[in-house]
Amino acid sequence: MVEPGLADAVAAIAADAGALALRQWRTDFARWEKAPGDPVCAVDLEVNAFLRERLSALLPDAGWLSEETADNPDRLACARLWVVDPIDGTRDYIRGRDGWAVSIALVDHGRPVIGVLDAAARGQVFRAELGQGAWGNGMRLAVGDRRVFSGSRVPTDALPKVDRDLVAVAKPNSIALRIAMVAADEADLVATLRWGWEWDVAAAVLIAAEAGAAVSDALGQGLTFNTPRAQAFGVVTCVPGIHAAAIERLRERAVALSAG
Repeated sequence: MVEPGLADAVAAIAADAGALALRQWRTDFARWEKAPGDPVCAVDLEVNAFLRERLSALLPDAGWLSEETADNPDRLACARLWVVDPIDGTRDYIRGRDGWAVSIALVDHGRPVIGVLDAAARGQVFRAELGQGAWGNGMRLAVGDRRVFSGSRVPTDALPKVDRDLVAVAKPNSIALRIAMVAADEADLVATLRWGWEWDVAAAVLIAAEAGAAVSDALGQGLTFNTPRAQAFGVVTCVPGIHAAAIERLRERAVALSAG
């Protein structure tokens, strides 16, 4: 059970963090690569420090897992855990595009119970609390009712030849915002086929699930958080009526890649 008012407090902290990032967006800030193809910027670190201070003060007993903090295995002993990506979609942030968001989830015994995405550059806020539904800018969210896989809307830059029966729609760099598009009935399917970090999806999958979406890893299994690796093999978020078809379409590719 989430304490009364806790979700509101998390949303307020996310809004402050989003405003902090927005003030420096499209300015001359330091940026570099942690590894080839893995960009980071000074604002990531500033927002991370801000969130750690504020969220840790809110729940001193909760552990901490963030993209921009060295992992500490002590978190595994914590019943509750903050799972944070200070700027999900750093590539878009650095390029001056609006496809980024502050992502905050509170995980309780392996399940997200609060999720907030603050997409300040877009003027969008998505939030959910376990069992209480999902909301976008104060409006109740509900996924679509598609039951035919062909024609499903997918946020992507380009579709592989084998998936040309699907429909590409505009794709923000933030995976969390792409998942939120399913919750908002702006997309029908988001799927990844790689090992991904918990902080990328923890808040967004709760928002999608509370809007009625089906959520799993790329092999169709449930997602668990606060794991030792802090990773899962892919994520599939979609309207419930196409989940089985999506897993079947991806099965051969997912099995090959997960074993690689």
